[in-house]
Amino acid sequence: MNAQALNISHSLCLLAGCLILVGCNPAADKKAPSKDSSKNTRVETAEPPVEEVAATPEPAAGEPAKPDASKPEEKTARPGLPYLADVPLIPRQKLFGNPDKSSARLSPDGKKIAYVAPVAGVMNVWVADRDNIAVAKPVTKEKERGVPAYFWAYTNQHILYVQDTKGDEDWHVFAADINTGDVKDLTPLPKVNAQIQGVSHRVPDEMLIGLNDRVAELHDLYRVNIRTGERKLVEQNKQGFSGYLVDDDLTVRFAELSTPDGGKQLLKPDGAGGWTDFLKIPQADTATTSAAGFDKTGQILYFIDSRERDTGALTAIDLKTGKQTTLAENAKSDVDSVMSHPTENTIEAVAFNYTRKEWQVLDPSIQPDLDYLHTVQRGEIEVPSRTLDDKLWIVAYLSDNGPVRYYLYDRAAKNTKFLFDNRPELAGLPLVKMQDVIVKARDGLELVCYLSLPKGTDPEDDGVPSEPLPMVLNVHGGPWARDEWGFDAEHQLWANRGYAVLSVNFRGSTGLGKNFVNAGNKEWAGKMHTDLLDAVEWATTKKIADPKRIAITGGSYGGYATLVGLTFTPDVFACGIDIVGPSHIVSLLQTIPAYWQTEMQMFKDRVGDFSTEEGKKFLNERSPLTYVEKIKKPLLIAQGANDPRVKKSEADQIVEAMRTHKIPVIYALYTDEGHGFARPENRLSMQAISEAFLAEYLGGRAEPIGDSFKGSNITVPVGVDEIPGLRAALSK
Repeated sequence: MNAQALNISHSLCLLAGCLILVGCNPAADKKAPSKDSSKNTRVETAEPPVEEVAATPEPAAGEPAKPDASKPEEKTARPGLPYLADVPLIPRQKLFGNPDKSSARLSPDGKKIAYVAPVAGVMNVWVADRDNIAVAKPVTKEKERGVPAYFWAYTNQHILYVQDTKGDEDWHVFAADINTGDVKDLTPLPKVNAQIQGVSHRVPDEMLIGLNDRVAELHDLYRVNIRTGERKLVEQNKQGFSGYLVDDDLTVRFAELSTPDGGKQLLKPDGAGGWTDFLKIPQADTATTSAAGFDKTGQILYFIDSRERDTGALTAIDLKTGKQTTLAENAKSDVDSVMSHPTENTIEAVAFNYTRKEWQVLDPSIQPDLDYLHTVQRGEIEVPSRTLDDKLWIVAYLSDNGPVRYYLYDRAAKNTKFLFDNRPELAGLPLVKMQDVIVKARDGLELVCYLSLPKGTDPEDDGVPSEPLPMVLNVHGGPWARDEWGFDAEHQLWANRGYAVLSVNFRGSTGLGKNFVNAGNKEWAGKMHTDLLDAVEWATTKKIADPKRIAITGGSYGGYATLVGLTFTPDVFACGIDIVGPSHIVSLLQTIPAYWQTEMQMFKDRVGDFSTEEGKKFLNERSPLTYVEKIKKPLLIAQGANDPRVKKSEADQIVEAMRTHKIPVIYALYTDEGHGFARPENRLSMQAISEAFLAEYLGGRAEPIGDSFKGSNITVPVGVDEIPGLRAALSK
């Protein structure tokens, strides 16, 4: 498989198998609970007592409550924010609603172009002739949840994409025929988590898919015909492999196995139906070392390697001689992404991202292309799509304060044709810049952070406002992921509402070398939290933030960090918003998806060992639920009912514990979501509640809730009267 195809397959495999909480690096987020799991310290609670108000015609429990006349209906702009007097309120629909169009991709032969756009409010894939994009027609038929990611099959006739049901992450792979309009489920099996393992221009009608239909914990490898759906077993995964690496002929070349010492082993077929060792990846390098595809001959293995160095460098291993050559490296960051020829599989450029993405060109033949493209438009350049003959590229320009702009680039003619902005409605809005800053942790570790300030508050343009501001500390999920520079809808929303916004790459974040990610091992609620506190201290010392008005918020691990902030350090934050965050680490690890079991040793090494009494005691001490009685600041919890990673019980148990201790809490539950909120109606309703919550408890301004709950399946089982206007809005 070429590197470009590998990137496509890898991203969809991750989307189909992981994402935010657990890190199949970079966007990822697998062993069963111990046989003695009944004795583990899982905190079981009953469902919260029904006090539920729902925004849907058929709420989950009872009719919606009538408006409470004793409460003010809604909070709008705060009069005490003179620095925003001349700054218009940005409608949240423009930031969190569906984009107009996005994700432009060329067909391999260059005759067609595809993109994602709404059909009746649901994001679907549209296709048109390359030179007549205005007459594009939808070719997928999703009616509930938008297409999360897609790519062209090498047939030039099919769009391949994945979809689940209500956020359950039982991913299926679909093929949409652009000529006939037929959409075929290539994995029509119940309760499977399909993972795309390989596609190739040499075998255009087929693809490799991992399916865990035989054993929930393991994915067997199948060759699937894209046109007919016929499926043939290639490898039955009896060894406990976590994945396979295949070449351009869709031949399995390597398999990856987690080892008892926390490392990884790459194995290769021995030609007799068995496997033989190829190389070992020590535990310390597992987050920063991995195979990354082959060259055209299949005799060169591209390998990202941090062994005997700190950061992951791009290397090439000659499979005949064993010689390993370093192609590109950076002292401060791991390989972020690569540009490669679509059929030759030569690596043309490598990107590294410490504070900002920087490209290192390896093939001088593309330098004139990049030089020209930098004259077309401002912004960071990405090339998400190229034709097989490499004559045409899709080029995307990324900005921190504007939409993504897509162009069609003709390499021979050295000219570009503007295609579209993903969100043209952002034009003219008072969007703000994002600044990268380095904060020193108390032990000297450098923390790469990103700061956004409200419009007009930084007249000296030095990253310090004229007066200390209320601040939102926005904590990323993962935790094996990272924050990056670029357009961030939450940064824009909170800055527009009057808050400074700070995102911190705390230790354990990825992309910054193995020493940095390993510094987070077993530091949940430990040094990972003090990194956040050190960033807060930096912001208050620099007079960026008012120390009495700082909120903490985040999703997944960021939700956990929010709960830690309000329990471990209850005097630091004025309030918190926890989105799909675990409240107890033992119960979290006992209930991870079955197909994450091959990665259980990684959890034990990086989080803690819940299978031993000593480990359970340690994890109990690092769990917010243990200290729930210390919560004394307002807390908003949001959860997807179908979350397969952080189960609904994680939210239920801390909500119930807070109620037992008579501590107020707002609990927003989404009946048709999983680990995060995919439907725009739900995203908008969550942002509306969050705005009102922060306006009430942090003092910023807010757009009225209005009809933001329309079409959302939000329910509020607990705390509906803790936010003024919430009950009335839900009853509309």
